[in-house]
Amino acid sequence: MPSAKPAAARRGGRWIETWDPEDERFWRETGERVARRNLVFSVLAEHIGFSIWTLWSVLVLFMGPEYGVDAAGKFFLVSVATLVGAIARVPYTFAVARFGGRNWTAVSASLLLLPTAAAWAVMEPGTSYTTFMLVAVLTGVGGGNFASSMTNINSFFPLRRKGWALGLNAGGGNIGVPVVQLVGLLVIATAGEGSPRVLLAVYAPLIVLATVLAWRHMDNLAPVTNDTGAARDSVTDGHTWIMSFLYIGTFGSFIGYSFAFGLVLQNEFDRTPLQAAAVTFIGPLLGSLIRPLGGSWADRWGGARITLFTFAGMAVATGVVIAASVGESLPVFLVGFIGLFVLSGLGNGSTYKMIPGIYHAKALARGLSGEAAAAYGRRLSGAAIGLIGAVGALGGLGINLAFRQSFLSTGSGTAAFAAFLAFYAACSFVTWFVYLRHSSGARGGAAAPARGLGGDSAEAPAYAGV
Repeated sequence: MPSAKPAAARRGGRWIETWDPEDERFWRETGERVARRNLVFSVLAEHIGFSIWTLWSVLVLFMGPEYGVDAAGKFFLVSVATLVGAIARVPYTFAVARFGGRNWTAVSASLLLLPTAAAWAVMEPGTSYTTFMLVAVLTGVGGGNFASSMTNINSFFPLRRKGWALGLNAGGGNIGVPVVQLVGLLVIATAGEGSPRVLLAVYAPLIVLATVLAWRHMDNLAPVTNDTGAARDSVTDGHTWIMSFLYIGTFGSFIGYSFAFGLVLQNEFDRTPLQAAAVTFIGPLLGSLIRPLGGSWADRWGGARITLFTFAGMAVATGVVIAASVGESLPVFLVGFIGLFVLSGLGNGSTYKMIPGIYHAKALARGLSGEAAAAYGRRLSGAAIGLIGAVGALGGLGINLAFRQSFLSTGSGTAAFAAFLAFYAACSFVTWFVYLRHSSGARGGAAAPARGLGGDSAEAPAYAGV
């Protein structure tokens, strides 16, 4: 978990020995150009990683009755991929500082060939369910790419640009979800439901391309090292777990719904694979495109405010989905479900902006200023990002397991949506209670009388501007 500090020179490869993005002259003359270049190729590699991670959201659409897998079994397959991707985010976070951002981006991108080749080998009727499960486990490596990519880009940009940079990096990666679903739609529409290997043939060369470009054009930051002390501080800090809870609500919803959307349409409204694929990509696409806007709005108005707005909107959209499900109205259902994607995308951007902002605000409340405050914020936020991303992704597992149980028990997803509605209400309350209750309309640094979370003896800052 990265910490920027002086480091001994590392020989070989593209290592940058000195990096200080908070120095405005350095940023203007050198830093911004280098950071933007790394951002571009980070987005590409992360984009492919998301596509492979969510590959089974498309492959299950190719699995007709001849495969012998029912709806519950398909939900469980996508749940396995979600779980492994969430777990992989923890070691992937450490890998950036251990091996270098450029080096690990290339390695992690190349690893995506394993699940792609495995899926090519097994995607045919007669394959055992256990084999499909093992291949779904392999696709989880694509979920880890997000954590390493976000941790790496977080180190390249100054605090004032992190909302935009992290939002763009994550949004560009998230678009990998609707893109693989759109490619799957094109394959089903042209080659038919019995041609899943065509989809895999499209992605193999793209994985190689992302690997080569990352190796040739990205950089490693030598000052970024694994800070075990920061990891311990992050784990014991209450904000890490609060933000993990909120990220379950935003990103967990996005990735969970991305995996489940097509299956829900097939089982709730009897859509054919082609009919389901024709709309499945729309929600993830809009949610991905709007994520940078969530980060940008958070830069301007404060991540806590945007996050609260997001959860309130998600609760309303879930109510629309429940009404449409009970009334069996597909058009209204689609409006509500796609609204959930859009709002979760906004929340993804705003919550990730909150993370560095929270720790910077805590630094100011402790009496730090200038570079000392920025260094404290980078140290703790870098450690927290990987853990928050991992726990948040587990929300996707919860959503797919909830859908599985709901369809098993009632033949409908309505009960699952009712549970999600209650969860979004809880997220709204937590956001207001922790980050906005004492703000009194203030922006960022004003001190509040409450004590800090995680055992801080200093006064807790107001978090309206984080």
